[in-house]
Amino acid sequence: MSKVLVVVYSHTGTSRRLSEQLCSQLGWQLAEIVEERPRRGILGIWRCVLDSLLRRRPAIHYDGPFPRNFDAVVLVSPIWLGRLAGPMRSFIARRRDHLPDVATISVAGRTGDFSAAAEMADLVGEAPIISTTFTAREIEDGTCTGRIQFFGAALNGAEAAHAAERRRMHSPMMA
Repeated sequence: MSKVLVVVYSHTGTSRRLSEQLCSQLGWQLAEIVEERPRRGILGIWRCVLDSLLRRRPAIHYDGPFPRNFDAVVLVSPIWLGRLAGPMRSFIARRRDHLPDVATISVAGRTGDFSAAAEMADLVGEAPIISTTFTAREIEDGTCTGRIQFFGAALNGAEAAHAAERRRMHSPMMA
């Protein structure tokens, strides 16, 4: 089993609830991104819109463990206007060189086609080893439990395969 860190940004608490369930069910460690300027009221909503449209990177705080100390990092973020939430964009831009294998979870208000996973891959510099989207509804009503277990198993399998590939590529026999 891999050592996994879940890094979450949550504006409304929905992404945090999903992340807490992941960590509780799968025994992973949780770390949270917090904005320097919290989003409140209508002005906060407008900042969300502008951050998405302009792909801005707002100021954040991250006091969690060093991601490089883990085998994999799961990035959990809400989707704003079909795009990655600005605070997660800021985190990835700052920590890009310190991220091991990355998996992504997008949290959507409803189902649809979103570019958040692709944007995370662009920011990280490589495709995530696994990526999925949960809806706020399935998190709120608890129907995501089975999918959480499936995601955990899939991540462990993908991480094991990726680690084996790294060992093969760095083997002295390959030189």
